[in-house]
Amino acid sequence: MGAGHTSVLHLDHDSPVHRLPAEAKIVAMVLYTVVVVVTPRAEFAAFAGYALLIVAAAAAARIRPGWLARRATIELPFVLLAVALPFAGHGERVTWLGMSLSVDGLYGAWNIAAKGTLGVLASLVLAGTTTMRDLIGGLDRLHCPVVFTQIATFMLRYLDILVDDARRMRIARLSRGYDPRFLWQVKAFAISIGALFLRAFERGERVYLAMLSRGYTGRLPRPDRAPVTAGQWAAAALLPATAAGIAVVTVLQ
Repeated sequence: MGAGHTSVLHLDHDSPVHRLPAEAKIVAMVLYTVVVVVTPRAEFAAFAGYALLIVAAAAAARIRPGWLARRATIELPFVLLAVALPFAGHGERVTWLGMSLSVDGLYGAWNIAAKGTLGVLASLVLAGTTTMRDLIGGLDRLHCPVVFTQIATFMLRYLDILVDDARRMRIARLSRGYDPRFLWQVKAFAISIGALFLRAFERGERVYLAMLSRGYTGRLPRPDRAPVTAGQWAAAALLPATAAGIAVVTVLQ
């Protein structure tokens, strides 16, 4: 983990959210998402409150709305799927602009779009305020399975190397007349992918043998750091606790 690597999502700002420990932010994001998911789909006021909470968290983290909006487009395939539900749904129907729409399908589309968007935005706030290395470290301190954290650690460590290998192989193909516009030249691309896989596999074997010779026992050493304080846990719990309060108030009304 000593080599430099970049993250396309992390924003290098100084904010109260950035300074919170990674494990506290992970727990807060998961609990917030659980509250959003279990909220009945007809509680529109609750979802409006959840959206305001995410906006407040993003503002506290100095994350621009445009940055969130551009990266939230990753959910567009699911939104497009939700658009089809009002037309394909069964049961009671309503007419709008000459179109016959299923009431249950409308609720289903709203459910997917609202909960999916809030979940994606919460994940983006977490990723924007926490480096990948800190995220993996936080998962490890939360006793996530060691196999998962070790694989993620090595993936992060060698991702830049693999990307650089792929870039050099692409330059080599282009220098030999490869033109990706021609379908019959896809063979060269497929061969390059296979060569990259074999190269990565061989590198992984060499690195693993080198680690074993240096005393690796299945877990990398953890960096020393102060434990999370009660105040930091309380600050991170503000988001899910407020969301839970909104859910209780709106459901009981």
